[in-house]
Amino acid sequence: MTSSRHRLEPGREESLDGKPVDDALGVRRGSVGVTLKDVARVAGVHPATVSRALDPGKMWLVRRETRAKVQSVAKELGYRGDVVARSLRRGQTTTLGVIVADLGNSFLAPVLRGIAGELEKHGFMALISETQDDHARLRASIENLLSRRVDGFIVTTARLGDTPVIEAVARDAPVVLAVRSLPGSALPSVTSDDVAGAYMAARHLAELGHELFAELPGPSNVQPFADRTVGFAQAANALGVGLVPVVERAIHPTPSEGGRLMEALLAQPGPRPTAVFAHSDAMAIGAIAAARNAGLRCPKDVSIIGYNDAPLVDHLDPPLTTIRFPGDQIGRFAADLAIALVEEPPPVVASMSFPPELVIRSSTGPPPLRPKGTAGRKRPRRKASEE
Repeated sequence: MTSSRHRLEPGREESLDGKPVDDALGVRRGSVGVTLKDVARVAGVHPATVSRALDPGKMWLVRRETRAKVQSVAKELGYRGDVVARSLRRGQTTTLGVIVADLGNSFLAPVLRGIAGELEKHGFMALISETQDDHARLRASIENLLSRRVDGFIVTTARLGDTPVIEAVARDAPVVLAVRSLPGSALPSVTSDDVAGAYMAARHLAELGHELFAELPGPSNVQPFADRTVGFAQAANALGVGLVPVVERAIHPTPSEGGRLMEALLAQPGPRPTAVFAHSDAMAIGAIAAARNAGLRCPKDVSIIGYNDAPLVDHLDPPLTTIRFPGDQIGRFAADLAIALVEEPPPVVASMSFPPELVIRSSTGPPPLRPKGTAGRKRPRRKASEE
């Protein structure tokens, strides 16, 4: 009878299908057939010890040396934990639904990286769904994720008007709002202080010597953009600078919308602002392009400041001055809070707001010199209360 094994090296053999096995223990290495008991046998410990050593939520119960040995053996054998079995035992799937507005928006990358990194530490995984800021897609995303039995949600795409549907899902699973909050809702949120961030933007422009500003606002049904309008108007009043009114708001915070609003601003009659605050870096990119198309240089003719400090905005021409949105911190804190709500819901859940930060680069500078004969002429000013 032909043997199904042949000698590979001292102490190891290889089966006819080419998979190495342990000569003494009969463990097929690198196979999905490797069990927790196989790892325990090779490591010389009880299976319960292996279970704890490989569980991110319980590994602290195992001595460091033993834990390292078990993890090394598991890696060498190619052991993969049975997520389904573990989920049945815990009554959890160790997954969280993460709902975002636009995966093409680069400012979300640090947020998602923060979420994924924190979830990984606790043995959880993110299932990401995109709504494109559409209410029907939000509903579909929630239903889709619920059908996959996610343990909870991190929602970064909430808009004013979405409160009923999001609060309804919170009756079935924990929900944490991130990036965008919902005024009047009791749901926990992890955001940044956008009123303070817009105030910083206006103060920076005023300190450079600008006296006439304009704002390219984002959608009014998204709380961060509404807060940025409030903060910018408060600063304009406090600093005594003029605001040129912009009749429209962006439909979405995109470069094309930023360019459209900037073109409309430059086409308006009356004094032209020397400084522009765009509600997002993407909109600022469009505004710079529109200014360039109109023959204006940034920042010599017009200073432009954005918001978020999205990846690569420091490589633009000119590099973009912006308000840094702490995306990684928000992502990590939101994930940590969501896991806490899933595993051991605290009696009181507090929301968190992180401070923004001004990042000065080359897209802002002093205003252009006034033409001769205009020295001392007072620029028209618009009160923030008229916004």
